[in-house]
Amino acid sequence: MNLNDLASVPANINSGVRSAKQQTMLALLGNPRSSYDVDCQPVTNPTLKKLIVLQDVGPFRVTGLKPAVEDLRKIFADVKASNAELYSALGTAGMFCCRLVRGTKTGAISNHSWGTAIDLKINDVLDRRGDGKVLQGLVDLAPYFNKQGWFWGADFGTEDGMHFEVGDERIREFHKAGLFDRTVAMPQSTLSIGDRGPEVRHLQKRLNSFGAEMKVDGIFGPATHAAVIAFQADKGLTPDGIVGPKTAKALDL
Repeated sequence: MNLNDLASVPANINSGVRSAKQQTMLALLGNPRSSYDVDCQPVTNPTLKKLIVLQDVGPFRVTGLKPAVEDLRKIFADVKASNAELYSALGTAGMFCCRLVRGTKTGAISNHSWGTAIDLKINDVLDRRGDGKVLQGLVDLAPYFNKQGWFWGADFGTEDGMHFEVGDERIREFHKAGLFDRTVAMPQSTLSIGDRGPEVRHLQKRLNSFGAEMKVDGIFGPATHAAVIAFQADKGLTPDGIVGPKTAKALDL
């Protein structure tokens, strides 16, 4: 297939890689700014601002979180060494952009807001979001990102094939390496409002097995939040709407 041909989303993508959770990002990097909408706005958090760099990553320059930009340089070096045609086809629609996740009603902060996500073009073509098909070049590219601990957005409830972001464990590795504020404790791994992806789909299915009768769309929005609170109350757990270790155990996640 040609790099710009449309292909089905492959099975078993993002094996071993989880999308970065909003609570992880907020705990380790802080809130990029105090208010958001769907348009790009500047970062106002002075601590985060110091971690943002503009650098060449090979096929183009990007503005993003320093360790994420360094990851991109490694990823694209691997692509260049093993697939010159794909490397020469790469372009970007941007990396750093403080805004909400487009197309959702959760008020979730996009991971672009921390400079840890990038949207990619193949031969100057952007993949169409939400059609269930992806450009073949993105299919070929995804394993390079997964190897580095990045999550491919084709696995979101609304397919977003152009989108790649630093995975949850990779963000935690950055913190363990002392790249962020050393005084901040590593947060527990949780699911909460604003998260999306296969873990949320699995959560919704488990809630439905307990009678929630909700849409399985992979988006932790108000309906999922309410269903978690109802489940927690029924099981005698703290009804905070956050799926921490105790709630996950009760749901057999």
